[in-house]
Amino acid sequence: MIKDNQRYFNRLHVLIDACIIAVSYMLAWAVQFQLLNNISGYVFRHYMSVLIYLVPGYLILYAAFGLYTTRSVRRKRVEAEKVIQANVVGIVLFMTAMFFFRQDVNFTNNFSRLMLAWFFLINVTLECLFRFFIRVALQHIRQKGFNQKHMILVGYSRAAEEYIDRIKANPEWGYDIMGILDDNVQCGMKYRGVEVFGRTEEIAEVLERAKPDEIAITLGLSEYSKLEHIVAVCEKSGVHTKFIPDYNNIIPTRPYTEDLMGLPVINIRHVPLTNTFNAFVKRTMDLVGAVCAIIIFSPVMLVTAIAIKLTSPGPLIYTQERVGLHNKTFRMYKFRSMDVQSPKKERGAWTVPDDPRVTKVGKIIRKTSIDELPQLFNILKGDMSLVGPRPERPFFVEKFREEIPRYMIKHQVRPGMTGWAQINGYRGNTSIRKRIEYDLYYIENWTLGFDIKILFLTIFKGFINKNAY
Repeated sequence: MIKDNQRYFNRLHVLIDACIIAVSYMLAWAVQFQLLNNISGYVFRHYMSVLIYLVPGYLILYAAFGLYTTRSVRRKRVEAEKVIQANVVGIVLFMTAMFFFRQDVNFTNNFSRLMLAWFFLINVTLECLFRFFIRVALQHIRQKGFNQKHMILVGYSRAAEEYIDRIKANPEWGYDIMGILDDNVQCGMKYRGVEVFGRTEEIAEVLERAKPDEIAITLGLSEYSKLEHIVAVCEKSGVHTKFIPDYNNIIPTRPYTEDLMGLPVINIRHVPLTNTFNAFVKRTMDLVGAVCAIIIFSPVMLVTAIAIKLTSPGPLIYTQERVGLHNKTFRMYKFRSMDVQSPKKERGAWTVPDDPRVTKVGKIIRKTSIDELPQLFNILKGDMSLVGPRPERPFFVEKFREEIPRYMIKHQVRPGMTGWAQINGYRGNTSIRKRIEYDLYYIENWTLGFDIKILFLTIFKGFINKNAY
């Protein structure tokens, strides 16, 4: 029943997408030739004839970009990005086709490129709104208990608990966990209302009797010897099966896999910036961005330097040893925001609210992150990057490497002036563990677009630091 509903829904979705593409194209024509220019010479019939190729072409692109796969647990941002990517490719292909066939069809010589820009904007907007409406509607329906996928977990483990936690926290995903099969926990035991109701050797009978829509294999690490048999039974029954490994604390959420002549190899950590081309692109952006920022913020730095000099004795720039790329130390520059003190006194202490060491000017420049601007010169030197995990002092690095698993992975990339953790609120006196989680996500999912997004969000979220004292 679920599969039939899904097929019907997908067909309806394709049909509505086709209508949206056609309507967007017509609206673009109306905006360009009726609303803005009021040109009647452009023949409506000629423009609309393009829809014969445009609509199926775009539907194929949407399918290629995975827009018709299940959206139960897909993030809204990811879906919007796929819509934009598919439309960008569609516009490029359409313009390329017009170029190659311009001699065969005279109409293409006078085709309005500006109308295509309107089509792109309108189509992306309507497609995103439609998908948002669908998401809200599905969430409402599934929270009422309808249109759900019924599933059974095989194996009680940390992976099973974490999976149940996420399902319970997101009822709009539409999953109903019928129960758990396990050999090591007593039948009748429950976790958040989900009961262990049988043993793994009973899986064939359970599948025949319960007829679930899906099976999730959540065996513990010590039970992987059973995996081959359980997969074989599940595939024989024809039920959709997925594997949720009990080593997610070791393997990243997006593992880097290699095919070694048919043998799958999973790398424990994938760091895109170890790629030479990626590193070159990021370094180029750092140099260009640092030079531009120095020019833009030079008046602010000049005023800050004068204010520091007039209100507090001591040097303008404060340098502190930090740990950077490949665990190498460097001197990080900051505008001095505290009274001059001995290295021994400040070496192992965080600043606290109303810290008497902070000067009057220091309170302002720390709160607004102006004290960080001299690090632009660290970027030019190659010690730092515009975006990356924030560097820490050697004293704390030695402390955290023993207390926090995977802490040292952050040193596989250059430290940054701003980062994914910082714009999510983890800076200053906040959870180091949460900060490392965000840093690792950034390291493993780096793209140039991700860096640009972080820099953009820094303008709105990163400058004012409520945890700066």
